Amino acid sequence: MRDLVLLGSTGSIGTQAIDIVRRNPDRFRVVAIGAGGGNVELLASQALELAVEVVGVARASVVQDLQLAFYAEAQRRGWATGDFKLPKIVAGPDAMTELARHPCDVVLNGVVGSLGLAPTLAALEEGRVLALANKESLVAGGPLVRRIAKQGQIVPVDSEHSALAQCLRGGTAAEVRRLILTASGGAFRDRRRDELTNVTPEEALKHPTWDMGPVVTINSATMVNKALEVIEAHELFAVPYDDIEVMVHPQSVLHSMVEFADGSTLAQASPPDMRLPIALALAWPERVPGAAAGVDWREAHNWELRPLDEDAFPAVRLAKQAGREGRCRPAIYNAANEECVAAFVAGRLPFLGIVDTLERVLAAAPDFTEPGTVEEVLAAESWARAQAQQVIATAARGA
Repeated sequence: MRDLVLLGSTGSIGTQAIDIVRRNPDRFRVVAIGAGGGNVELLASQALELAVEVVGVARASVVQDLQLAFYAEAQRRGWATGDFKLPKIVAGPDAMTELARHPCDVVLNGVVGSLGLAPTLAALEEGRVLALANKESLVAGGPLVRRIAKQGQIVPVDSEHSALAQCLRGGTAAEVRRLILTASGGAFRDRRRDELTNVTPEEALKHPTWDMGPVVTINSATMVNKALEVIEAHELFAVPYDDIEVMVHPQSVLHSMVEFADGSTLAQASPPDMRLPIALALAWPERVPGAAAGVDWREAHNWELRPLDEDAFPAVRLAKQAGREGRCRPAIYNAANEECVAAFVAGRLPFLGIVDTLERVLAAAPDFTEPGTVEEVLAAESWARAQAQQVIATAARGA
């Protein structure tokens, strides 16, 4: 039995993790959950169903709403007063970090954004196994994480990095020639750069494979999402940027591959279902039977793989450059991109302007040092956001 702490329990990763726990009560027990506080009804329902010890909300202003939601949920379940014990509530901006230190075996970090970095560091400092779904922990805070993480302490939840971790079991680190990350290619995977000049946010949000939030969907269209995953792969597996490549794979069945020194390549294949990598991260290194459906090998399959068009989609090249330079450049890349995506959605920046602006922001970056604290990472991100806004405003005036 593994005791789990789920951070971001009301989000997509968190709800799927709870589904896995629900189907495997003999393997997992949830002792604490936390979320931002935007859906206190779901948070209360999860807490009472799982009988957790502690519930955390990042927004202290919703504590009273959460308490009322507990009673409403208990009433809905037909529980009389006194028939259930309310969990302890922790609230405020440090709530997720406090939960990450709660006694358990595994912390699943599904928090969105740079708010996930401090909980990641807390979980690692406490010696927990960290099932990591928070990109920013490694993209923005890679040097901080690298400094304290022990070998094998971080288990990736992203499907691509989970696939790489599985394939890497097939050889030693010295035998690895390169990592190949697969990408669906997003809404514009078949277009050349000159065909992307006037695309609209509505077009960018029509992902051909996945149903995701607007920021991730647009990041997929620009290939920024894959660029961030390249930085993650470098941080997770200590493979040089020159030895990490991206291939476009529209079917999203081959989740990533590892090529070894003898010329052999191992690939991990499964239908697109996040429950598989989540279950594997919670049970690592063991597998959870029936976590998700497998490929139907009784059917014929045609799987396409082609190199990334780096002229149309320069985001990956730019991310590798930022990663090589270090000194908070990956954090700057990520934060500036969020500002650019918001400007694109608002109609203040053209589609191609997203990555073009990232390049200008990175070129203007002062000589930051490698970050030693979370505050230094956040300061670099703050600079990046302000600089991106300035570049966007200047371009708009020029237009």
